[in-house]
Order: sequence, then C-alpha cells, then structure tokens
Amino acid sequence: MLTAFAALLLTGRYFNEGPVLVSLSETHGLHKGDVFVITGWAAGMLSLTGLLLVRRR
Repeated sequence: MLTAFAALLLTGRYFNEGPVLVSLSETHGLHKGDVFVITGWAAGMLSLTGLLLVRRR
C-alpha cells in the first residue's frame, strides 16, 4: 500500500511540484517535491523491514 501511494504521488500532478531536477523525457522528470516522496517511501520501507527482522527473532 505504501508503494502504491508513493507511485500515485510521483505520477500525479500537484501544485508547487518545484523545479525539475532530472529530466527523464520531454514531458517527464524528477521534481524537487518528488525527492520528499521518495525519502518518505524509503523510510517507510526501512521501518517495515526492521519490524519484520525483529518479529523473526
């Protein structure tokens, strides 16, 4: 579910996306606001991995 929400935020258009940091094509790129979404997704995935590792012990 976390990945689905992150994908929706990355592919959607929202107000104040910020400047394009990396152009992927003429119409697509990585915006400054996308870095926040990717960082949040990575933190969430690390948290879930930590919970799984603790549960297995």
